[in-house]
This record gives sequence, C-alpha cells and structure tokens, in this order.
Amino acid sequence: HMQYDKSVPGWGLGDIPYCLKVGKGNCTDFHTLFIALARATGIPARWNMGFPVAYGDGKADTGDQTVAGYHCWAEFYAPGAGWVPVDISEARKHPELKDYFFGNLSGNRVLFTRGRDLVLDGRGKVLNYLIYPVARADGKETSGVEWKFSYRDVPDTELTRTAADYGSGSQPAATLALLHPTP
Repeated sequence: HMQYDKSVPGWGLGDIPYCLKVGKGNCTDFHTLFIALARATGIPARWNMGFPVAYGDGKADTGDQTVAGYHCWAEFYAPGAGWVPVDISEARKHPELKDYFFGNLSGNRVLFTRGRDLVLDGRGKVLNYLIYPVARADGKETSGVEWKFSYRDVPDTELTRTAADYGSGSQPAATLALLHPTP
C-alpha cells in the first residue's frame, strides 16, 4: 500500500523501485506503479498529466487564478469501454471517493501532456515527463526561467460554440498563453 506523503526524499520521480521500497510518494509515484502493474498483467495503461484548477461559480472571473502545481492520473483500456480514467492518489487522499475515482475524474483538471520518457523535437535529453515548458537558447536548455500559469473562468455562453462557429474545415483549438515569463 502507498501513502500520499512527500516528506521522504525521492518522491515525484515515478521510480518503481522507490515506490515499492518506500511506499510513499505523490500522484506521479502512485500512477507509475498502477500503470506498471496494469501493463504487467497485459492491460494497456497510459499516463496523463495536467493542472488542477479551482472550481468556479459559473460567473466570469475578473482576475487570473494561479495554478499551484501539476497533477497526474492514469487510464487503462477496457475492451468495450475504451480508456477508463483512474486517479488513485486522489482516492487515497479521499477514501470516501475511492469508488468514484476508479472510472471517473473530477472536472477541475486540464490535460497538458500524455506519456513519459519524452524527447522534444528529437533533440536533447529524455524527459521523465513534461509539465513545465523547456526553454532553450542557442540550442541548449536554459535554466533560471520562471513560468507563471494562470486561468480565468469564462461565462457559459463562451463555451457553447459549435464547429460551425469556427468556419468550414476548422476545429476548435486550445491556446496555451505564456504570461510574463521572467528571464
């Protein structure tokens, strides 16, 4: 059994031997272990990572809300059902919702990336996972760049667009805006 606990050094890397030995970690560790166990039994499983956002009241928010950090979850493939979401770390933190988080997700998250062991544009080192932008200058990764992620509630009327609203052959697109990067 794993405990949601970030007090032991080494958490958050999704390192299976660490997970098994220490039995503590964050969402990265919980879902890495789940995916490994699923795949070991022949069940396809995949990694999702994004940002949790606060629940809004449905009214337009006049100010940006800061995103505090990332959150990850997993999916496994069930024939006849497709990809089924699981959020084991949230279920562990909220045992009264454990049945809910096996097949459902809360609506307060935005998917940012899927998968691990990524190589950006075929160059550079393998990234364990990608959640924060990578800055490069002259082809080399640059350190010391600070990023700010924020979001804003929008009125429901802005969310009721159809494909026709975007023109023939167009599809709605999500835009990630980088606000005020600090060099």
